[in-house]
Amino acid sequence: MIPWFNLSRQYSLLKDEIAASITQVCEKTAFSGGHFVEKFEQEFAKYIGAEYVVALNSGTSALHLALASLDVGSGDEVILPANTFIATAWAVSYVGATPVFVDCDSDTWLMSVDKMREAITPKTKAVIGVHLYGQPCVPELYEVAAAHNLFWIEDCAQAHGALQNGRHVGANASFSCFSFYPGKNLGAYGEGGCVGTNDPILAARVQSLRNHGSVERYYHDELGYNMRMDGIQGAVLSAKLNHLPEWTSRRRQIAQAYQENLNPKFIKWQNASTEQSAFHLFVVMVDDRDSFRAHLENSGVSTGLHYPVPCHLQKAYTSCGYKVGDCPNAEALSNHCVTLPLFPELTDSEVEAVVDAVNSWAPNA
Repeated sequence: MIPWFNLSRQYSLLKDEIAASITQVCEKTAFSGGHFVEKFEQEFAKYIGAEYVVALNSGTSALHLALASLDVGSGDEVILPANTFIATAWAVSYVGATPVFVDCDSDTWLMSVDKMREAITPKTKAVIGVHLYGQPCVPELYEVAAAHNLFWIEDCAQAHGALQNGRHVGANASFSCFSFYPGKNLGAYGEGGCVGTNDPILAARVQSLRNHGSVERYYHDELGYNMRMDGIQGAVLSAKLNHLPEWTSRRRQIAQAYQENLNPKFIKWQNASTEQSAFHLFVVMVDDRDSFRAHLENSGVSTGLHYPVPCHLQKAYTSCGYKVGDCPNAEALSNHCVTLPLFPELTDSEVEAVVDAVNSWAPNA
C-alpha cells in the first residue's frame, strides 16, 4: 500500500543526525528554551528573511500570541477563510474576538479578495491569510488589509519553503505563524511552532507572553502563558532545517508530475504554482469521493481528507450563526476533497502508480 504520508522513511534517513542532536541537548540539560531553541530561532529567521523568530510550543500558540500581542480582543472581529484547519479560528476565540469566516475562490481555494473586502466592518481589527496546502495567498489580500489599516497575519503552518515574489513567505506581515507539528514540511519530534516578525517590540511581547508574562524571572508584567519550545525540538528542527530546501524541491517535482499526468476529466486540483507552492498537500476534488477513495484503496493507494467540515459549519461555532450555503466554494471543497500521497520520500515508481490508479478511475462506468 502506498501511504498518503509517511514519517518513518524520513526518520530512517536522519536517525543518526537526530540522535546526535538530542544527545547534545541531554548533555547540556537544556530542556526548556535555552541554547538550542535560540539557535533554531536565529536559523529560521534567516531562512524566512524575518528579523525575529520566537519559538513556541505549537502553531496554535503562535496564532494565539500573535493576536494577543496586537491587543486583539473582545469587541474585535478577525477575518479568516472558512476552509482552514480549526486552529486558525481557535486563536481568534482564545483572545475573545469574533471570527468572521469568508469563502475561498473556486480555483485557488485561497481566501477570496472580494469576500474578504465585503466582510470588513468598523469592528474588524485583523485579517489572517492562510497559505492553504502550501500555496501562498494572493498579495491583494495584504494590500486590502493595509488600505484599511488592519493587522495582517500569515498562517504559514503549511507553507515552510513557499515563495512569494522570490522570497520565502513569513517576512511580510505583522506576524507570520508556523507550525512544526510532526507532519508539517518542517516537523518537530513532538509539538512546536513559532512566530516571525520584523518588529522588535512585538517580538519582545511574544517572548514575554510565552514565558508567563515575564521578562525578569519571578516578575510578571501581565497575564502570560507557558508556551515555550523545549530544547529537544529546537535541536531536531535545526538538524532538519538543513534538509528543507531539498525536501521542498522534491515536493514540487512530485506535484508537477501529478499536474502533468493526472487526467482532469473527473478530478480538479488547486491552481497552484510548482515554483511557489511548498506543496504540503496535494488535494483533488471529485464528485463521488467515497467511490474514488475506494477505487484508490483497492489499487493500493491510501488517501487523506483535508478538511471534511469547513470552520463556519463546525459545531463549536454554531452560535456564530453560519449556515450551509454561506461559503459555497469552501463547502464544495469540504464535500469533495481527497488528499493524494505526497511527501519527499515518495519514490518515482510510487508516483507513477498513484497517477495510474487515479487515471483508471471511471466514475460513470
